[in-house]
Amino acid sequence: MYIGSTGPRGLHHLVFEVVDNAVDEALAGHCTRVTVVLHKDGSVSVRDDGRGIPVEKHSTTGKSALETVMTVLHAGGKFGGSGYKVSGGLHGVGVSVVNALSEWLTVRVWRGGRQFVMDFRRGEPQGDIREVEEMDGTESGTQVRFMPDKTIFTTTSELDPATLGQRLEELAFLNAGLEIVLSDEGKERTEESEERPMLVRTFRHDGGIGEYVDALSLGKHALHTPATMVFTGEKNDVQVEVALRWNSDSYSDKLMGFANNIRTGDGGTHVEGLRTALTRTINQVARKSGKLKDNASNIGGEYIREGLTAIISVKVPNPEFEGQTKSRLGNPEVRSTVDGVVSRSLTDFFEFNPNILSAIVEKALSAFAAAEAARRAREVVRKKTVLESSTLPGKLADCASRDPSLSEVFLVEGESAGGSAKQARDREFQAILPLRGKILNIEKTDDARIYENNEIQALITALGLGIRGDDFNKDQLRYHRIIIMTDADVDGAHIRTLLLTFFFRYQRSLIEEGYVYIACPPLYKVEKDRKHVYVFSEEELREYVNSLPPNSKYTLQRFKGLGEMMPTQLWTTTMNPAVRQLKKVEIEDAIIADQVFTVLMGDKVAPRREFIEAHAASLSLDDIDF
Repeated sequence: MYIGSTGPRGLHHLVFEVVDNAVDEALAGHCTRVTVVLHKDGSVSVRDDGRGIPVEKHSTTGKSALETVMTVLHAGGKFGGSGYKVSGGLHGVGVSVVNALSEWLTVRVWRGGRQFVMDFRRGEPQGDIREVEEMDGTESGTQVRFMPDKTIFTTTSELDPATLGQRLEELAFLNAGLEIVLSDEGKERTEESEERPMLVRTFRHDGGIGEYVDALSLGKHALHTPATMVFTGEKNDVQVEVALRWNSDSYSDKLMGFANNIRTGDGGTHVEGLRTALTRTINQVARKSGKLKDNASNIGGEYIREGLTAIISVKVPNPEFEGQTKSRLGNPEVRSTVDGVVSRSLTDFFEFNPNILSAIVEKALSAFAAAEAARRAREVVRKKTVLESSTLPGKLADCASRDPSLSEVFLVEGESAGGSAKQARDREFQAILPLRGKILNIEKTDDARIYENNEIQALITALGLGIRGDDFNKDQLRYHRIIIMTDADVDGAHIRTLLLTFFFRYQRSLIEEGYVYIACPPLYKVEKDRKHVYVFSEEELREYVNSLPPNSKYTLQRFKGLGEMMPTQLWTTTMNPAVRQLKKVEIEDAIIADQVFTVLMGDKVAPRREFIEAHAASLSLDDIDF
């Protein structure tokens, strides 16, 4: 209930809960460095150079303050006179939940020239606090080291450095000047795995959220100079920090909201205040300066925000979050505070930078004109193209069922794979749509070319999708499982990526509502003594071969394409619902997903090259197709 799941997301949340306590010390002005270490034994430690958790007796519980923090829900750092003015913590339950979900946990405190240690096992104290060392100097801080309980986290108990690094870097952006170090000691060598090498990453962004906005705009051209505007203000103990950047070659907006360092994915009063202030202020200043005629209508907010990348970060003493996962901020007073700070700051800024105001207004007016033109073009498309027709594409081998909830369609590459899939399928509920070659990359294509493309037209018509930009209507969707089934090679991966780009950009709701899947055909067929097994990864192949008796003889067949498989093989391994493996495509972080699509599928070469160079070192031989 408190961490969301007992899968990978909940496992990583344990680390984030401890890190957030350390960051609270930084917010209070007592911490400059946080170190996270993934140890070889599978445990993780988080250390800060803050004040150190108090070890004296707590007046309410009668236990030490340290034991209270570690065993009582919601105690956190808010007890006594050492409470924080503002505090994060993803769910506000404190480190006590981490303690309860750990096989063992050890807290080490440096405070007042002395060092203290206390041990716990599955949340229960293993004795009292003990003083282990007197120290010279003024060293202070807290270290929490814990081993996630494998009886709870049964799916996996291995922490992913990339997942941790993503959140730690976000915290470094949100807390300018705070240094966060992630160290991965590697993984102990076992019979099944190689030793993972040591890894150290340091996150520090003195430019704060302004630097964050620039990072999110990678591959885009700024509309103005300076590229990013940063405004700060405070009212009624609510601190507001806003970073804004309009990009000339971007036609959507990215608004990220944070409250006390917590990402509010569903927005809230701080995001509403920002939107309101942007629309009203830019219209007022544009009209006052003559950029917008007196008799002209106000520019709509959606057009003003076109091309905008923005971050709004607020620090609220008593935040009111909606929902257990804190995805939306509810404090009504924050809306007016943000509105006031942004309005005053923008008005003053535009007074001294009229050229930037002109560029933003011109882009907004162009956006409005383009939206009107697109609306008219869509009306023409509805009347003149096959999208309005009820005729299904001839290449579609449809299923007998007319119940979308029971029906599924396989998107396959080429006639050869399509022919095999058509023979393998269950005609009652499985449809096959072969696509010729690689479909259009719509990341860098306008609507006119999209609707002129035969493969895209076939895809839109077969699935029952509407016109791009229309509200998603699942009642028109002809299949509730859209399964991408491509070859297990580089070309197949590229086609799969192009299809995912299409779904993400053309109709993201298909992914958000769980209709898109990826099929998992086998990589190898291993035959021994007239018996065979199918394996789906290089690791699975190694495990199977190692399980065979020494000097066993076997034959190995590598499937490079679906067309190489017999229909019965394709059904048995990939299409039969009783035994197949499907991966549901989900969007865990829409902002990062948007950024990755822009970098990898956009028309800017330099950011893509930088991305490849940055990640090449982390690839293993299993990730490379020879």
